[in-house]
Amino acid sequence: MAKFNIDRIRQLAGEINLCLSKLEKIGGLLEEEFINNYEKIDSAKYNLIIAIEAAIDICNHIVAKAGGRAPCDYADCFRILGELGIFREEFVKQLEKMARFRNFLVHLYWQVDNHKVYNIIKKDIFDLKKYLKGIGEFISE
Repeated sequence: MAKFNIDRIRQLAGEINLCLSKLEKIGGLLEEEFINNYEKIDSAKYNLIIAIEAAIDICNHIVAKAGGRAPCDYADCFRILGELGIFREEFVKQLEKMARFRNFLVHLYWQVDNHKVYNIIKKDIFDLKKYLKGIGEFISE
């Protein structure tokens, strides 16, 4: 099996965890408080982008070192993790949605529904914790 750059993966995982900590605090707001506070909205979007980018960077590293095919795009990188047997299909679909949402935040930011951002913070950011746990289990095997 390939040698993973554990220090780099730890650094990226640390970035994800830091962003998740900030997002969890923001998620403690009521939705109306969030929607009416552009600083919190901007912070949430930025931390989502950073966390998802770090997850993608980990994905690309794992795929390259584990012998997966070259990904076509960010969502495809997560699909390859499924092909490698690291994650189950239903979770891969969640990761693909996450990558697509990152693209939406970065490229179509003016169209992002802030209510959707709030719902993601409340319901979906825990997928990143599950992702890190799965990656950790895979590289320690």
